Amino acid sequence: MSMLGIQDLWIFISAGVALNIVPGQDFVFIANRSSNFGFRGGVLAALGVTTGTLVHILTAAFGLAALIIASPNTFILIKVMGGLYLLYMGLCMLLKNPTKAHSTVSSVGYFNHSTIFYQGFLTNALNPKVALFFIAFVPQFIVPDTPNVSLSFLFLGFIFSFNSLVWCLIVAWFSAHISTKLKHASLLTRWSNMAAGGLFTYFGVSLLMSSGH
Repeated sequence: MSMLGIQDLWIFISAGVALNIVPGQDFVFIANRSSNFGFRGGVLAALGVTTGTLVHILTAAFGLAALIIASPNTFILIKVMGGLYLLYMGLCMLLKNPTKAHSTVSSVGYFNHSTIFYQGFLTNALNPKVALFFIAFVPQFIVPDTPNVSLSFLFLGFIFSFNSLVWCLIVAWFSAHISTKLKHASLLTRWSNMAAGGLFTYFGVSLLMSSGH
């Protein structure tokens, strides 16, 4: 891959896969949406999460994410917005009525596609630490003095995103498959929503309380 200015591609892919399979807020969000809205809802959530990741890849590739490093105020603003949004998501999950949600999906056969997609998008797009991760992680696999750093960054970023999407779709399928077997267990669904809501609340508080870059 010397033409693209990339080195140790297999290490990059292996490390990216390992990072993707570690449960985090994306895992929790996709699993929750799949459990509540089926595989289709999980796919929309996965696409939203991946699109949010692409925003950070594009901005980092073209140097816009450097603003986060150069300006503490920019970092703090985005961090607060992201933390508050995660808290909002967590509270919505905690207060959700699972019986009502399931009856709506089954009887009407409809759920708001765009809402699920944009929720997944915002959970990543409003997290500045995702941008900082790409700035710290990806350059290690770009050959020094390569003539087109942006192209190399984009190539690696898209590989990471593709692998992430594949894993997210697996999570969506598995969660939807399990939930169909337990669709009548409203108490279990309620506890699932409470667990997901609690985790998202934790993610939001952690992001708000984190200091520095």
